Amino acid sequence: MFKKKLIVAALIASTAPALAAADKYRIDPDHTYPSIEFSHLGISVWRGKFNRTTGNITIDRAAKTGTVDLVIDTTSIDFGLDAMNEKARSGDFFNVAKYPTATYKGRLKFAGDKPRTVEGQVTIMGVTRPADLTINLFNCIPHPILKKELCGADAEGELNWSEYGMKMSKYGQGEAGKVRLRIQVEALKQD
Repeated sequence: MFKKKLIVAALIASTAPALAAADKYRIDPDHTYPSIEFSHLGISVWRGKFNRTTGNITIDRAAKTGTVDLVIDTTSIDFGLDAMNEKARSGDFFNVAKYPTATYKGRLKFAGDKPRTVEGQVTIMGVTRPADLTINLFNCIPHPILKKELCGADAEGELNWSEYGMKMSKYGQGEAGKVRLRIQVEALKQD
């Protein structure tokens, strides 16, 4: 009787669908550029991108979940103007001597078959605050050369610099207040 139950259990286990694991993707640093934009004295908009980012993304399409984990090198901020880059790296803004990285960690939320939002948190200058992102674009393709799945996205949300202790955020109407965060990302599936 025990042997018969063991055989039945083995048959049931062999016909049950395998649990799909989450796919893992490594950020492509040559195609990933988080950026910020903010009003300058209410008369123009400054835009800067971070030139160095690393991280990982997981996607579980069956469960419609996933995670984002980025490390942004704040020393790589680039506004296209050396004087502004130096100011952004100074103690008045990102204080890169003390805080050379910022992080973004979040959970993907799906609508249908694709992720549409990220519920996350950003850490800047040692301060962690909620930072949800809307995903404007998300697609995956077979990489034409590497023959692995390549996924890309464009996401955006808002931050308030004054919540992170940036000294310049308390002066005037330009640097204070809302900062637009955009994350343009591409990531290659790992084996």
